[in-house]
Amino acid sequence: MSPPRWRVAGIATAVAALLGGYLVVSGPAAQAAETLLSQGRPVTASSSESATFPASAAVDGDGGTRWSSAIGDPQWLRVDLGAATAISRVSLSWEAAYATSFQLQTSSDGNSWTTVHSATNATGGNQSIAVTGTGRYVRVHTTARATQWGVSLWEFQVFGGTTSGAATLLSYGKPGTASTSQSDANCWECTPDKAFDRDPASRWATSSTNGWVDPGWIAVDLGATAQISQVVLQWDPAYATSYQIQVSADGNAWTSIYSTTSGRGFKETLTVSGTGRYVRMYGTARSSAYGYSLYEFQVYGTGGNPTPPPAQPADPVFPATRLVWSDEFNGAAGGKPDPAKWTIDPGTGQNNEVQYYTNNENASLDGNGALVLEARRQTAGGRDYTSHRMNTSNKFHVQYGRIEARVKVPKGNGLWPAFWMMGSDFLTGRPWPYNGEIDIMEVLGRNTSEAYSTLHAPAYNGAAGYGQKYATVDLSQDFHVWAAEWDSKGIRFFLDGRLVFTADKATVESTRGPWIFDHQFYLILNLAVGGDFPGPVDATTPFPSRMYVDYVRVYQ
Repeated sequence: MSPPRWRVAGIATAVAALLGGYLVVSGPAAQAAETLLSQGRPVTASSSESATFPASAAVDGDGGTRWSSAIGDPQWLRVDLGAATAISRVSLSWEAAYATSFQLQTSSDGNSWTTVHSATNATGGNQSIAVTGTGRYVRVHTTARATQWGVSLWEFQVFGGTTSGAATLLSYGKPGTASTSQSDANCWECTPDKAFDRDPASRWATSSTNGWVDPGWIAVDLGATAQISQVVLQWDPAYATSYQIQVSADGNAWTSIYSTTSGRGFKETLTVSGTGRYVRMYGTARSSAYGYSLYEFQVYGTGGNPTPPPAQPADPVFPATRLVWSDEFNGAAGGKPDPAKWTIDPGTGQNNEVQYYTNNENASLDGNGALVLEARRQTAGGRDYTSHRMNTSNKFHVQYGRIEARVKVPKGNGLWPAFWMMGSDFLTGRPWPYNGEIDIMEVLGRNTSEAYSTLHAPAYNGAAGYGQKYATVDLSQDFHVWAAEWDSKGIRFFLDGRLVFTADKATVESTRGPWIFDHQFYLILNLAVGGDFPGPVDATTPFPSRMYVDYVRVYQ
């Protein structure tokens, strides 16, 4: 598939592991839930017997893989939960080479440790150990082995995060019903389930078949009776100004636990109190001539029958220094981009661009450590200009980290160099802008003393994209470093180490619409010619024109 460049870069003034698996425990007084915190998290160990038995095998959720230490005492295995978290239980699944003496320990910084459990006559096997403690890091620290070998764990699982009385997301993946729903060319798959999928790019909307009318409602079945403490609504612009949050034991008789006549749309977080198996939003007055539409309808509380949401990776700690992917372009002059790292993307562009991206003819290494993307006045593919576009699709995808490139841009009317990212779900058929787009750098050749960094999503895209234009030096005179530092709280954009734009997730959700950037993306480099945003080429535009890329690097 050839990922397109749909864009008129708009500028606004103003992106079962961590959440893991739930173990529901029934009791006479309450229902409590535990969250599996450790699966897929970063892990280190004192040693490993070999590359066949890495530390990561103990937290991968696969009972057929294991970590094994070298021979000797003491040994340890440590997992980073990503943030300080209340720990309630640790599960150890030992291989035959188990520890007879060990401690379970927590730490806030990975250096100073507090013991929350100690064993001196352990017998191996599968151990589920209740503990009480808080920490970002949890480790098992062994001091005596049962065999002449090292120690070995099939699985090391840490549970916690929620306890009796604490709020748990109850609505994820649960069945939804609605007064009406829409799924047509005007609202793609806008069915009730989309409000409960924890995917902020998809939404539910009432149908226009018989005209948008009041009331309109959407309800969720939590699977069992629950105590509801919070409801989060992420509205589309078609929001309710007057609505109620209601609960029901049977889905027929409803009790209101929240009511407003001044709904403001965007993201609303409501503190409520009620008991029921079913929860619904019952809208009685619309903000516009359209119906009602929600990207997300999240219900929190205790009880119910919760399903674990998808895992999310840990936030990187900035400055991020662990290089996870790079291309330094240190090849011989005339060499081509590394096919193990880059997918060449031939074809035409969008936005009325006038170039044809050739298969690989317009990209080469200069022999001095740089990649050259060259735009030419040349006929190919039915166009009068050629250039180059390439990406890391199906080679390297990333969620969170510092993504940076050192680039020298060309000057000239109609030239449009860019370093950007597309949501990886585009490759599996999800259309733009539902997949999300992160433009780290765009420069227009007509004015190389300013640059753009922009986000595109269903609620803000094209000319309404969320971003910033910023003045700088003439970028065509030398190389400059553009970077994005991206985590679950937002994205910060830098030029040569200077912060030029911050996209704060909470701000975007409360003022523009859903944040759809908490998933994997792939990297793209291209040099476009002409189109709606850069404008046309003219007699002054130099050809060939070249975009130089010294390196591309990703840190976590």
